[in-house]
Order: sequence, then C-alpha cells, then structure tokens
Amino acid sequence: MRFLRKNNSKKTIIVISDVHLGAGEYVDGVRNYLEDFHYDEELVDFLEYFSKEEYANKDVELIINGDFFDLLAVPYIKVYDDEFWSEESSLKKLKMILEAHKEVMQGLNDFLKAKNKKITFIIGNHDAELVFKSLQDLVLECFEESVRSRFEIRHLNDDYRPADRVVLKHGHEYEIAHTFDEEHCIIEDESGKRYFNPPWGSYYVTRVINKFKEERDHVNAVRPINKFLINGLIYDTFFTLRFMLANVIYFIMVRSIFLFKISDNFGDWLKLFFKELTLFQDYESLTFDYLQQAEDTDVLIVGHTHEPICRTYSNGKTFINTGTWTRMYNLDFGKGTGTTQLTFAKIEVMDSKNDEDIKIQANLHTWMGRNTLPYGTFN
Repeated sequence: MRFLRKNNSKKTIIVISDVHLGAGEYVDGVRNYLEDFHYDEELVDFLEYFSKEEYANKDVELIINGDFFDLLAVPYIKVYDDEFWSEESSLKKLKMILEAHKEVMQGLNDFLKAKNKKITFIIGNHDAELVFKSLQDLVLECFEESVRSRFEIRHLNDDYRPADRVVLKHGHEYEIAHTFDEEHCIIEDESGKRYFNPPWGSYYVTRVINKFKEERDHVNAVRPINKFLINGLIYDTFFTLRFMLANVIYFIMVRSIFLFKISDNFGDWLKLFFKELTLFQDYESLTFDYLQQAEDTDVLIVGHTHEPICRTYSNGKTFINTGTWTRMYNLDFGKGTGTTQLTFAKIEVMDSKNDEDIKIQANLHTWMGRNTLPYGTFN
C-alpha cells in the first residue's frame, strides 16, 4: 500500500489544462453532443483536496493553462454565422457555460477562500474570446469580491514563470492555424459593435469539426489523426470519406487561395501550404530545442494537444504536457485506449538551504479522487 509522503516544500504549484467546460450535457431539454466535460464532481474534489488537509495552510497556486472554457463548442446562439464572434454572442456563450458548471465555479471560489491560495488563468485557443474585458469581468463575478484579487488572467504574449526556471505556455502558439495576436484580434464595425477576429483554426472547429461531431462524437478525440483516418476508411468508410472531403474543400476555400495571393511563386506557396497543414504536432520534439537552448529554463509545461507526457532528458531538464480532462482515444500501442486520465502537473518549490540542493520537483500525476464513487456517468 502506498502512503503519501510528507511535503516539505515551501510552495506547491498545480497545473491543469484543456478542461473544455461546455454548455452542459443538456440544453433546452436536448442532449448537447458538443459537451466534452463530464467530471464536475471529480474537479471539485480535486480543488478541495489542494485547499484543505495537508494543504490547508500551504502556499498553493493553481494554474489553468488554457482551454478551460470551450467557447467554440456552444452552437445554441441564434445568430448569423459571423455574429457568432461578436462580443454580445461571446457573453451569451460564456453565460451558458458558467450556468452549466456552477459547481466547478463554486469550487474555484472555495479554493480561493482558503488561506494562501491563488489561481492563474492562461487563455487558450478555445477560450480566446476572453480577450474581451467584459468576459473577464463576467468570470470574476463568479467569485466573492474578497477573493477576486487572487484570480489573475494572464496576457497571451507573455510566457508565465510561476517559479524560477519554470515556464508555461498553452501550446497553440506552435500552430499557425490557432495563433492570434491579442493586440489586434478585436475589431469594431461602423456602429461600434466589437468582434473577435479568430484564427482560421477556430473557424475550422466551428464549421467542420462541430458538424461532423454531431454524427460521431469521437471525431475530435482520436490520436494520431493519420491512424484515425486509416481505420475510418476501413471500418467507417462513407463517413470518413465525407469528413476528409469536407476538410480538403474547407482548406482550399479558406487558406490555399489566400496563400496563393500572398506568395511570390509556386515554391513559396507550397511551403506555406504544408506549414499551415501542420496540426497537433509532436510537441516533445518541438520543445526539445527550446529546452536545450534556454539557459534560464529547466521545466517547460504545455497543454493543447491533449496527450499527457512527462519526459526528463539527460541534461536534467523536464518537458510536461498536462493532457486533458476529457475522454481521448489513442490508436498508438502503449499509449492507452479510451479511458479518461484526469492528469495534472505538480511542481514543488523546495526550501533549499544551499545552491546544490534541488530547488524544483516537477511531475505529472493522475487524479484518482479522494473517494471511490459508486458509479460514474457513461459517455
């Protein structure tokens, strides 16, 4: 039997990402096929554990590393297509999410009420509309006024360093399809109405992925994508062919013509074409060079791809992908099947007495819950 070891660190940092709170399992009495999060009780239990018992008086920072809210998965806003990105629609979408997951928001509030607790919120590509201050204010209203100062929403352009030699990014910054500039992503029409100008990847999610997810709710949850397509062609041929055709047509209409206009020649166009097609890259390879070159960084933590990874290299540096709190299916041998892993990173900032002592301990964990529930929701 395993026992919890006594924690002698001076600060604990816990990191979750890609929770994807949606509009709820049912909307207006109809099952919401876009809702990916079904672990409200488990998340509340997680928050309670790190604010009570052995952590009751301890300095604990919870970092939400992007895509906590899924504003791309709320289709029940009765507006024209482009109005989906208006500030008014974004507020409606966020209100639906907050209403559907009241227990989670209350759990965050109770966490902040505990002594020496803080929450840092990093915006991802699925909750990018939080660049609107009105949406940030709406989130803050979920917390008691006395604790709101302990909830911080970070700016996109800054790498977050919660401790010496530790860096956090959501991870969408590595993909052109999901990259956006916080300073120029809000536009205003002649009437003064404000809109979020999304990256083309967000359009792709709402116009392609969400449509096909209505038929197969696993369409966005299978990795790697190439094996998903190969298996789909064998076992679900007609659906997979329609899905592939829709992807090709969408990319040609939205991106390839645009890239042709900005290219000087066919060679340049071809390079841009394949660069923008790179989705869900191998972040371990991408970030390896960053860790090797960054002399001021020993730990790099990302999310976005939903694949939990914890790797320590020969030079002692550590890469962590915190995974997701949604169900995923992996077709690679040795990487699990369809079981959900509620993964989170935990960083212990040690109270070192001299320069030779270990100052940071970082690892990836799976939340198992403090109690074994007699049943769970079948999804």
